[in-house]
Amino acid sequence: MRTILITGPGGSGRTTVAAATALAAAREGTRTLLLGADRTDTLGAALGSATGPAPVEAAPNLSTWRPDAAERFRHDLTAFQTRAANVLDLLGAARLDAEEVTPLPGAEELSFLRALRDAALSERYDLLVVDLPPLPQALALLALPEELRRYLRRLLPPERQAARALRPVLGRLAGVPMPADWLYETAARWDVELAAVEAVLTDRDTAVRLVAEPGPAGADAVRAGRLGLALRALRTEALIANRVLPEATGDSWFSALLAQQRKTLADWQEEPYEVHPVPHLGRDPRGTDDLTALALPAVNPSPAPAGWPVADRIAEDGVLVWHIPLPGAIRDELDLIRRGDELVITAGPFRRLVPLPSALRRCTVAGAALREGELRIRFAPDPDLWPAGGR
Repeated sequence: MRTILITGPGGSGRTTVAAATALAAAREGTRTLLLGADRTDTLGAALGSATGPAPVEAAPNLSTWRPDAAERFRHDLTAFQTRAANVLDLLGAARLDAEEVTPLPGAEELSFLRALRDAALSERYDLLVVDLPPLPQALALLALPEELRRYLRRLLPPERQAARALRPVLGRLAGVPMPADWLYETAARWDVELAAVEAVLTDRDTAVRLVAEPGPAGADAVRAGRLGLALRALRTEALIANRVLPEATGDSWFSALLAQQRKTLADWQEEPYEVHPVPHLGRDPRGTDDLTALALPAVNPSPAPAGWPVADRIAEDGVLVWHIPLPGAIRDELDLIRRGDELVITAGPFRRLVPLPSALRRCTVAGAALREGELRIRFAPDPDLWPAGGR
């Protein structure tokens, strides 16, 4: 299945573009699911038909789904209390009834990610269009699976499960029950679920469409968004320049705004991805006729995969070079720290801990350079770790 993630700065019209993208694909005969993250039914308002907590058909070949995060959280918490019954009873804790549970911060994001995973794994559809939250929240959401999995591995490393046989003995010696198997089983289950979400996000058939109004604010948001997405190895498939004004005739009051838009569009056309201007209809698009009038481009059926290749330059320069695309990065805002088998990369306001490829773990960092929007890190083989005469 192809997955298109759509986001942009708040107020850019990302939900309208998501709805129009999904509708255009459905009219071409592609079985499409449109997934929304908003609490309110903004997708339904754009489409002219309500969306809800279960997939419903909005048009031929088009289904919509807006998951109920609160209900899913209540279900998950009830199941957790059942699995942890022995520990809760030991602590004298009173269980919560489903009716009194409200979602905690972060619960909606996790519920939505699980819905995204379920939708992407469904065989009922050929295309998944995801209306993500506004850009800053979307970047944090997309980083969540990888970061949570890292926390789980550090706090509850799988190798500690080998000590299960000792817990009854230790419990008798200490006089209190030791941590139960359910703790590690729960961590393992979460890791599997998060890994499935991460697999969807990093799949070669997953890409991002950015939506922004051409202008100084939109240009700043796109620049930051591209950098944040690139650091997550997520590919920007297209930039939708939304609400483009028509050419002015005479001395129009919006001539200055039009000039701003034209300048930004000219700058965007220099970028290495498709830029698609979408006209301003003079009103908020509502219903399928308005969405069709926006004339959104078709989804690319053969996307170019995003990759961070390692080039072998040992014969020429004695190093391996790791190429990491970081469009829009500024040299003074870049920072690299080697931490064991991980590399901590800071680019502007964004930060990511990246596992080193296996070959680079046997090397030392020999330098780095930022050239043409690409970070190139040089690694020299460590004689103590590098096999003699081998790779």
